[in-house]
Amino acid sequence: MSTCHHLNWISFARIPLVNNNFPRVITYVNTHLSSLCFLLRKDIFNHRDISLISFLNNNVCYYILNVYSDSLHLALKYLKDTEVNINNIILMTSDFNIRDSLWDPSFSFHSSISDNLIMIADSFNLILSSPTNPCPTRYSDTTGESNSIIDLMFL
Repeated sequence: MSTCHHLNWISFARIPLVNNNFPRVITYVNTHLSSLCFLLRKDIFNHRDISLISFLNNNVCYYILNVYSDSLHLALKYLKDTEVNINNIILMTSDFNIRDSLWDPSFSFHSSISDNLIMIADSFNLILSSPTNPCPTRYSDTTGESNSIIDLMFL
C-alpha cells in the first residue's frame, strides 16, 4: 500500500517505528495554504491511526485532527484514555467505522462507542456537523448489505 503524491498537496503521516506499525491515516493540505506553516504534531499524539496537524493563523495555533477508527476502535480508546489539554481544534474528521442512528437515519441502533466518540468531541469543544445533503459515505460491495454513514466531521 502506498499514498498518493501530487505537486499541489502536502501529505502528513507519521513514520513507523517498526515495520508492522505503518500509519493508517494521512492528512493532505493544499500547497496554497503552506504559508500557514502546517506541522504534524507527534509530540502530542503519536499513534498510527491519529494525525494531529497544527497551523498558525494570525499568530494563533490551531489544530486539525484526522482519525482512522478500526473495527476495534483503538484510536478512539487511545483518545479517550489519553489526557491532553488542546485548545483550538477546529476540525476532527474520520472514517470512524461506527454505524449509529445519531447520524444514519437508515440505521435503527445506538452504540456505546458512539457515546465515547461524542464525549471525545465534546472534550475538544467540537460538535457533529450535519451535511446539507445527507447521503451514505460508504457504499457496500456486498449484495444485501446496506450503504452506511461512517465518515463524520466535527467542528
